[in-house]
Amino acid sequence: MSDPLRAIGAAAASGLRAQSERLRITAENIANAQSTSTIAGGDPYRRREVSFERMLDPATGAEMLGPGRISEDPSPFPLVHDPSHPAANAAGMVKRANVEPLIEMANMREASRSYEANLNMYDSGRRMRSQLLDLLS
Repeated sequence: MSDPLRAIGAAAASGLRAQSERLRITAENIANAQSTSTIAGGDPYRRREVSFERMLDPATGAEMLGPGRISEDPSPFPLVHDPSHPAANAAGMVKRANVEPLIEMANMREASRSYEANLNMYDSGRRMRSQLLDLLS
C-alpha cells in the first residue's frame, strides 16, 4: 500500500508540471498574436493548444495529470486588406495569426489558478506530513 501523503504530493506535482506547460504554450501564442508570414501569401504563426492526459503513477498509485500532445489550432487565419504589406497576396490580403488575445488571457488566467490550486494541494500535503511526524515523535 502506498503512502497517501506521497500520492498527494505526486499528483500535485504532476498538475504543476502540466499547468506550467499550458502557461508556456499560452505565452507563446500571445507573443505571436500579431505575426504575419515572411513571404507573400504565406501562412503566419498558427495557434497551438496543449491537451492533457491522465496517467497512473506506479510508485504511489496516484492518478496524475500530464501534458499530452501539443497540436495546432485548425481555425482559419483572419485576413486583413493591406496591399503594401510584404506578406500580402495578389489580392492585397494579409493573413494574421489565428490567435485571439482575449481567449489566450482567459486561458492564462485559468492555467494560473489551476497551478495555484495544485501548489496549495502540494503545500497541504507537506504540512500534513509534518504534523504526522510531530504526532509520532
